Amino acid sequence: MPPEIAPAVHPAADIAKIPPSLRTLFFAFAKMSLSGFGGVLVFARRAIVDEHRWMTAEEFNETFALCHFLPGPNIVNLAMVFGARLRGIAGGIAAFAGLLGPPMLLITALGALYGHYGQAEALRRALEGVSCVAVGLLASVVLRMISPLLKKSDVVGLVVMAAVFVAIGLARLPLQEVLLVAVPLSLAITYAKARWAR
Repeated sequence: MPPEIAPAVHPAADIAKIPPSLRTLFFAFAKMSLSGFGGVLVFARRAIVDEHRWMTAEEFNETFALCHFLPGPNIVNLAMVFGARLRGIAGGIAAFAGLLGPPMLLITALGALYGHYGQAEALRRALEGVSCVAVGLLASVVLRMISPLLKKSDVVGLVVMAAVFVAIGLARLPLQEVLLVAVPLSLAITYAKARWAR
């Protein structure tokens, strides 16, 4: 009888089955936070989805969407929710400490230096350059987070997303009012699509 041939494994589809240790969570989030000039979201998505494969792209999007409705900064909420999901309360604390601990020490030191040298023209130009890079990184992560919607050909989801962008980004409507309309609408659409699929 011929030996069984193992099916081909696609690395992109592999999701880590063994949850990371508390130490791994701490250092992963510390690395994200220390890399994240202008925002950590880009580096968080890259580490969680692409590097460590702790979540699929869709799971990351869903978790990050949930974090928008919790009080506090979204990326801090993501660290707590993600860490707690993998390792319970201790995991949430480890991810939170990794995300905020090292940058807090670094910013304290840089703040002291900026107090002495903040008026230097070279420093001002460097900070302007960093802000341009941050905008580019944010644009790239937005495009990558849209990809699951494009792959599923979720036209309704893309339309709702575009409408929210226009309302908040272009029309400058208040965020809270837009969300009060968009969230129930999105939930109703998702519920209707699930019932229709049956």
